[in-house]
Amino acid sequence: MEQSESCLFPVEDALEMVLIFDKTGKITYVNAEAEKKLEYKGDLCGKSICDVFPNDFKETKEKDGFITEYPFASKELQNLVAYRKNLTCFPVEIKIMQSNKRYICMANDTLEKEYLAKQNIQVKQEAEQAMKVKSEFVANVTHELRTPVNGVLGNVRELLEMESEEKKLRPMRTIERCCVDMHKIIDNILDFSKLEAGKFTLEPRKFHVRDMLDYVKANHINKITEKGLEFFMTVSPQVPEYVIGDELRIKQILNNLLSNALKFTSIGKVTVEVLKTAQVNDTIELFFIVIDSGIGIDKADKDKLFQSFSQVDASISRKYGGTGLGLNISKQLVELMGGRIGVESEKGKGSTFSFSVWVGSCGEGDSSQTDIVHLSPTPSFMEDGYKEQEDSKQFGTTENLEALKKNLSKLLLCVEMENWEKAEMFMDTIRQLTENAPREIARVILRLKMAVQKENYDKITAGCEELKNLLQLKEV
Repeated sequence: MEQSESCLFPVEDALEMVLIFDKTGKITYVNAEAEKKLEYKGDLCGKSICDVFPNDFKETKEKDGFITEYPFASKELQNLVAYRKNLTCFPVEIKIMQSNKRYICMANDTLEKEYLAKQNIQVKQEAEQAMKVKSEFVANVTHELRTPVNGVLGNVRELLEMESEEKKLRPMRTIERCCVDMHKIIDNILDFSKLEAGKFTLEPRKFHVRDMLDYVKANHINKITEKGLEFFMTVSPQVPEYVIGDELRIKQILNNLLSNALKFTSIGKVTVEVLKTAQVNDTIELFFIVIDSGIGIDKADKDKLFQSFSQVDASISRKYGGTGLGLNISKQLVELMGGRIGVESEKGKGSTFSFSVWVGSCGEGDSSQTDIVHLSPTPSFMEDGYKEQEDSKQFGTTENLEALKKNLSKLLLCVEMENWEKAEMFMDTIRQLTENAPREIARVILRLKMAVQKENYDKITAGCEELKNLLQLKEV
């Protein structure tokens, strides 16, 4: 190593290889890293740069001796192949700069980088193949599951039309309900698989917004009426009559949010609002809000809501059912339509879910008036709704006892008709209305709940009578 070159370019301890050579290609300086990588032991100085890069540097004989042919100075990194002393080679990235009459070559070994890049490509390909296999498997399984479920459902519905004996009808209705639930689960799994694989496509077309909302309302009207809930649906006058979008998927999101609202709300009200919040050229942002007065969610648990296969509480899955996929699918569908979804909630004080989607304008103009749908067993609810709702939840208040009286009557009616599914629903409402009741009443509620689960008519009627006497309710 020449001392003058070392002083000129003091990079002995640099992590990259450094070689300095002259116009003829003679190497006049190498640092320790270059000696190590190229496996020379102090004898690389004096050799030609062509020995290190034989594929890219060529020697030609001129009058003043050998010169090296190569576009030496370059600001860009270049990928070359460097040769070791034993003639084995490895890939490098080099940059060559000119300093006076010398050329400085700085090179990095990219062997490991290339290996990792190939590994990453291989892993990516394997992941894509695994995803493809999984998607095909899920599609095949869900298709195969639909066939027997449809067969069972069709036969059960035929038997329901022919059968009149209540004892036989009850298990048949249970089978029918299970088949319908299985269909929903299969559809959710298939949608989730397509979304995860990136194969889900939207099908935008022109549709009537208010007709769509009427259809959604009709899907849930029986549940709303059975639970005696207030229901409001309001459409802003700025929302056009017709828009262009994926009506099926917007309905799917709304149905999911409304199903959850009704599932977790025993008393009070559910509200749906639709607004037009923005317009860019021929594209409109529609904003949907679903508000309920149900069990609510802790602030710390809100992030879990939109995760796949996630429940805020494992006990919720056991008590209310569900796969934990609905909200995750809704979130992905909303994002596919350029929107966003969120929730505001407080434990015990209900939840407000909202989402937006971007749809195409049909140039039909705005509606002339606000559309309001109101289903209300108690018309005065709008004036003092929130206070009444809170009073109903507070055990012992006049509103609470009145709600208990109504739900006990409905429970007994369901028991008389042997409609045990609805009986359990009203029993759950009664349990919520007596959450803060004294221990004596809590014990009666527990026994009554167990009697409903076991479908024991005598114990249910006795339990209702005992509860009526304890609460001093009249004409239950």
